[in-house]
Amino acid sequence: MNRIKRIAPSPALVVACIALFVALGGSAYAAVVISGKNVKNYSLTGKDIKKDGIGGVTVKESRLATVPTASSLGNSAVVTAAGQFVRGKNVTSAVRTSAGQYQVTFRGNVQGCVSVASVGDTSAAGPPAGQATTSGLATNGNIVRVRTTDGNGGAPVDRPFNLIVSC
Repeated sequence: MNRIKRIAPSPALVVACIALFVALGGSAYAAVVISGKNVKNYSLTGKDIKKDGIGGVTVKESRLATVPTASSLGNSAVVTAAGQFVRGKNVTSAVRTSAGQYQVTFRGNVQGCVSVASVGDTSAAGPPAGQATTSGLATNGNIVRVRTTDGNGGAPVDRPFNLIVSC
């Protein structure tokens, strides 16, 4: 009799086994019964999709739309030290107004946008020393003013620069 009692499982083990079978059975049932038709739009998040679970053949590139904010990065300019516009997007003109002072005019209003400029060569050569700062022009929302200075005391000097305006 003592030997039979030793082989019999404890009540806790019985409950644990039942819980395990119910849990495994539920997920197996869901894997078989639930399909893409049962999933509501916008109910899945990135956490619900396993890594590398979607891609390649699964994604039809023709059905993908343009990222809404990607078009806002379309304002840019590369300008020489003499104020000549070399390349960029949505620029109508660039002009040097005085030593180290430039104005870049864009096709649309960029007053509420973020503008960032850096001293940089217009070709593949290394950039000259210096700094570039930007500000808007209160009288015309299409213009971004760029000021270039030497790297030491902040004296205005003519430097080529790269400008990006993100709206």
